[in-house]
Amino acid sequence: MIERTVAVLAGGLSHEREVSLRSGRRLAAALRAAGSDVREWDVDAALVERLRSDPPDAVAIALHGGEGENGSVQAVLELLGVPFVGTPAHACRRAWDKPTAKAEFARAGLDTPEWVALPHTTFRALGAQTVLDAMVDRLGLPLMLKPDQGGSALGAQVVSERAELPAAMVSCLAYGDTVLAEQFIAGTEVAVSVVEDQDGPRALPPVEVDAEGGIYDYTARYTPGAAVFHTPARLDATTLARLEDTALAAHRLLGLRDVSRMDAVVDGDGRVQILEVNVSPGLTETSLLPLAVSAAGMKLGELYTALVERAVARD
Repeated sequence: MIERTVAVLAGGLSHEREVSLRSGRRLAAALRAAGSDVREWDVDAALVERLRSDPPDAVAIALHGGEGENGSVQAVLELLGVPFVGTPAHACRRAWDKPTAKAEFARAGLDTPEWVALPHTTFRALGAQTVLDAMVDRLGLPLMLKPDQGGSALGAQVVSERAELPAAMVSCLAYGDTVLAEQFIAGTEVAVSVVEDQDGPRALPPVEVDAEGGIYDYTARYTPGAAVFHTPARLDATTLARLEDTALAAHRLLGLRDVSRMDAVVDGDGRVQILEVNVSPGLTETSLLPLAVSAAGMKLGELYTALVERAVARD
């Protein structure tokens, strides 16, 4: 196999910078072990000049949040004609905005928790308490509040009592201007990663998440030992197949490419309720994609080496 020069992009200026750097280091090490010549580049004002003066064969994106998942970096790479692993810019934007993606799921007949998305200006203009009361009357309690954009569960929290809502809203709005409130679905939390090869997209074994306290928040995601993972998920064969089919349907529906991860809850009726789909899944030591890759009998470096080859061939 040809030794490829791969630039791993990590860091950036989002709230998820440190997580991204951890993902980038792990991905760089995995690619080197598989035989690639790897450069680790931050996303800063020097990036475009680096890409022009010392172009790699392909870019592998390990960015989380902000420009790494909303399509901005991908759009620049497309402008420069640099091959990259991952979803095209226009589809990144569709997946990045959670209400937009949920609306797509609902229109396609895929289950997703009922929701409402409201900007900060609405609460200020119409009266916060009045709007919050209407939200609870319509969606009930408990509610899951989260920013309408972003990842790593930053700003996300479960609200069980009306009195908790104002403080929860303030915390959520620290990470964005719009709050997504959705019905909290009790059940089994599962992540299903999708990867593509010459035969098209395929789902990897679903990973069940058993987090301390029952909430898979930022601390549970990135603190070793704060969550227990089961791969494949401890669910019957029919439900596992339904999870994989749903992840593939979401991947295709949003126009995603190369790799993605669906986060979902299997409710008490066995329905797969899609929470969101990520175009740049985490690759840290506690992340879910590497667990699924290992459960499928693969190595992370070999998977991404194959994805790099796909990216080069597309150019």
